[in-house]
Amino acid sequence: MVADAAAAYLALRARDARFDGRLFVGVTTTGVYCRPVCRVRTPRPEHCRFFASAAQAEAAAFRPCLKCRPEVAPGLSAMDSSRVLAEQAARAIEHAVHAGEALPLARLASRLGVTDRHLRRIFAATHGVSPHAYLTTQRLLLAKQLLTDTAQPVTRVALASGFASLRRFNAAFRQRYRLAPTQLRRAGAAVPGDAVLRLAWRPPYDVDALLGFFARRQLDGVEEVDPATLALRRTLALVHGGQVHAGWLEVRFVPARHEVHVQVCDALAPALGELRRRARQALDLDADPSLIDPVLARLPLPPRPGLRLPGAFDGFEVAVRTVLGQQVSVKAARTLANRLVERFGPRLATPHPALRRLFPSPQAIAQARPEEIGTLGIVRQRVAALQALAREVAAGRLALHPGAPLAPTLAALRALPGIGDWTAQLVAMRALAWPDAWPSGDVGLMIALGTRDAKRVAALAEAWRPWRAYALLRLWHHVETTT
Repeated sequence: MVADAAAAYLALRARDARFDGRLFVGVTTTGVYCRPVCRVRTPRPEHCRFFASAAQAEAAAFRPCLKCRPEVAPGLSAMDSSRVLAEQAARAIEHAVHAGEALPLARLASRLGVTDRHLRRIFAATHGVSPHAYLTTQRLLLAKQLLTDTAQPVTRVALASGFASLRRFNAAFRQRYRLAPTQLRRAGAAVPGDAVLRLAWRPPYDVDALLGFFARRQLDGVEEVDPATLALRRTLALVHGGQVHAGWLEVRFVPARHEVHVQVCDALAPALGELRRRARQALDLDADPSLIDPVLARLPLPPRPGLRLPGAFDGFEVAVRTVLGQQVSVKAARTLANRLVERFGPRLATPHPALRRLFPSPQAIAQARPEEIGTLGIVRQRVAALQALAREVAAGRLALHPGAPLAPTLAALRALPGIGDWTAQLVAMRALAWPDAWPSGDVGLMIALGTRDAKRVAALAEAWRPWRAYALLRLWHHVETTT
């Protein structure tokens, strides 16, 4: 339903074409729903119900008007909204900061399909600052946390935060915060040798559900979930600043403080900024339950406040595991992924006995002989999909992280052999952090809803926008924990 019915009625009376495709009106006296541009006599306000989509109107038992034909109304694109575009730009900037990458405004604008002038204008209108000022803020906030929570040298903190030189870093720090970086270090009193980041969340947070999701899918040698201590440990290899860093990390939930404490080994310390971003996304720490929970309350299930969307510490890993999960159970997909890790995952020495291997790199999968992968019990079509995916990621033509543009990435995934919309949607949900991802043909989804009618599922899902991925996760959780 549309929240502001009075404003919607004004648009209907004016037959305002700007709302065509964004607004539909159901007339209770006729049982028909129309576009706002319909030329029939305007109904009285008390007879109108307003919807954001045609599917919502039909789910409420209204039928389409034969005169204005709702099926020909213009559709909606993510790029139709300046705010959405500005938010995508902000996410790309944040990713570049934490990954230690340069991101010129012209390149960012080109990636989003707009001019840099247009991007500056809508960014300022949405965020109240220029993209450059936003970038500087993100860099300084990252530096502030590294200075406070770790004992890394100031020079390394400056480089990890994206500053080209220590001089520029010091100047920016003094200008914004009116103190020297070393003064903040003394205030934080980081202990030498520590590499622990504190990351907060907005309560409530369903820690048990998130750890349960990871536990049911954990890979031998790569991951370890410890429910008793509310901890998740894993190995990870990432490229940061043009270098590969490989090691282990541990995330531990501290519910009393509404925080996660992230500890990393020395080998990963140079990439703490990138690890901070990955941890926030993998654990969905930025979610706002006050917006999500009221929508999930519409599900035909008992409420479970604070549900979070399990993301990705490594987007390629999630994509591979999703391909392996095509048309098989969670247990079978885990078995196949374990075999892949054992065959192609490099060994890694760690102080944790359960952590002994890294997940295979895109290069390793791309360069393997197809028959090598096939001997693991992976069918030929999946082998082709895995290697096509690995080649695109290894070549840098496909990025799988929240800073990547959604529509082009979905299109690139669907263009690969053996990857359809189900796979692309799940990769977008976990690797790109898309909260409205919706794999409509998912078997677990249909089991939870008790129907195989795709049209009925689609109609029900309209009420869960723009948080359909969270609804999917809640339905999965119900199936996985009650059957």
